[in-house]
Amino acid sequence: MNRTDALLDRFLSLLSELEPLAVWAHGSLGGGDYQEGRSDLDLVAVLKEPIGVRTAWRVALVHARLRDAPLAGLLHCSYLTLPTADGADRRHLTWAHKELFKRPVSPVTRRELHTFGRVLHGEAPAGLLPPVTDRELADFVVRDQRDFWRPAVDNVPLWTRDVWVALGLITFARASVTAREGRLISKREALDLLPGLGAPVEVVEDIRARRYDDAAPPTEEWAARRAGLARDYLGPAIDALVASYD
Repeated sequence: MNRTDALLDRFLSLLSELEPLAVWAHGSLGGGDYQEGRSDLDLVAVLKEPIGVRTAWRVALVHARLRDAPLAGLLHCSYLTLPTADGADRRHLTWAHKELFKRPVSPVTRRELHTFGRVLHGEAPAGLLPPVTDRELADFVVRDQRDFWRPAVDNVPLWTRDVWVALGLITFARASVTAREGRLISKREALDLLPGLGAPVEVVEDIRARRYDDAAPPTEEWAARRAGLARDYLGPAIDALVASYD
């Protein structure tokens, strides 16, 4: 058994005390592009009872019991209940980045669950989670590019970090395909498409090497140059995507 399966088994065992109706995986873990030790373990659990203070405490205790397990820092889980499953703007109790808070289960996550969600326990998403229309999905990804990623492009220090360059370019490619064709693509597919979308090839290959190979940390000089290339590409590219959608 690999480390991922061992963690999921232990998580499901601990979570069984809350009698979840279902536990699903989405993101790379559901879509087949999962890289152990690099990819997040993105999960959604559906609970029977309303999530009050007592239930939130029990959820926090489950994750606290996992804190020393390998890969536990990469395990993220949002908690729904049947009365709160509808509405992509509704915020749900979520464990991520080693803390408990509330955030929405986005239209992208919902579509991932319906399209390739991996059932770890209980019912399939189709039986419990309302579907997402193509228009809702496209509206969301374009709005995310306009309202989150476009302002972020102007925040220069962010782009010296590997994660911002990778997520910035990959998310843009995925949003472009979703807005145009109404379908979701993997991160690997996004990297394959980016050069054809005009992205700087050396940056795309750097992202690929860091995701799939054992690339050395970037030098300070390359990090600065990569940041400039990424920002110079993404700013106009996002503007064009938003303008074409409007």
